[in-house]
Amino acid sequence: QVQLVESGGGLVQPGGSLRLSCTGSGSIFSRNTVGWYRQAPGKQREIVATVTGSGNTNYVDFVKGRFTISRDNAKNTVYLQMSSLKPEDTAVYYCNAWPTRLIAPGSWGQGTEVTVPS
Repeated sequence: QVQLVESGGGLVQPGGSLRLSCTGSGSIFSRNTVGWYRQAPGKQREIVATVTGSGNTNYVDFVKGRFTISRDNAKNTVYLQMSSLKPEDTAVYYCNAWPTRLIAPGSWGQGTEVTVPS
């Protein structure tokens, strides 16, 4: 069974930085592509960035140049370094497999909340 634990969120002023971590067990971190997702209040969950098992990364346009995704396979951990944070980055952040069709039922963690006040 997959277990995902996200951490590192908090309240940060606009322009600030945070580093999120996601530690997982089970097959999700077995050389698979992992993504960071986020869900803002009243909105659907969306993908933010992905990293393949070999470390290749992709980002959605609205975080390019500001966020960096990385992984440590030995630690079963994926990171999201966020900088130049904006109020619109306020959301609960989650990690899970990518693409979404590979997400196991019931595998979402509790997420970690990031708040950037306006």
